[in-house]
Amino acid sequence: MRQVTFKDIHKVGHIVHETQQLKHIHYPEMLSRYNSNFIEYKTWVAVEEFQQDLQYLREFHMKNDQKHVKFYFPADEEIPDQIKDVLTKYQFEIEKLELYTLEPNRFPPVEDHPDISVHQVTEENLEDFLSLQYQQDIPFGTNFAEQKIALYKSFFEDPIIVQLLAYYKGIPAGSVHLILSDATVEIDDFSVKADYQRKGIGTRLQKYVMEHFSDKTIILVAEGSDTPREMYQKQNYQCVGFRYEATKVYKSVKTPALTLF
Repeated sequence: MRQVTFKDIHKVGHIVHETQQLKHIHYPEMLSRYNSNFIEYKTWVAVEEFQQDLQYLREFHMKNDQKHVKFYFPADEEIPDQIKDVLTKYQFEIEKLELYTLEPNRFPPVEDHPDISVHQVTEENLEDFLSLQYQQDIPFGTNFAEQKIALYKSFFEDPIIVQLLAYYKGIPAGSVHLILSDATVEIDDFSVKADYQRKGIGTRLQKYVMEHFSDKTIILVAEGSDTPREMYQKQNYQCVGFRYEATKVYKSVKTPALTLF
């Protein structure tokens, strides 16, 4: 099996600027999606360059009425102290992301559950799937939830993405997106409604993946502070890498650009 890295993780967005040090990803179709509007560093830069990149991204986002800035840093390396000091000064939220892989034959045996069924999303159950997503996203605002529906519809039309929907006693209760490549299947947007958690729905969704894509390596990214990562470890997923992300959300789009120098 070849080494899986964060380069294998699917990204939604367009490259608007790229250098030897970084990529700037922008997604005008959904400006509020932090994971589609960011700067990703290929290598570390000096703190002065990072400050300039921070100023640049903030001003770019302000022109597009975006309230956030987000950075991904080089994989498998700790954040240099000087850059960490800048992030702390401007009250960024720093998160450690962990990359996991699993060969399907190592997933623990799981029995079928009479109340749980898992199905690939088709025209017949697409409305059930979209309704579930809307319920999950509406706490973040109507505009955000409606934009996510448009995104999910585009995923439905994408040949490399498979959407799964889990029912509990006939009620839509859990879902996941699968991003397919020649060698891997990436598990993304894995969610179970709060009222239906701890009933085995997430496990059955994964069982479906293991059975239907047994010839591929399963990959996913988990936040280092999240409880699900403990579940993945118990299910024999192996952590093969990490990287840090840093995000800051401003109270207003009209907040002045940063004064860094």
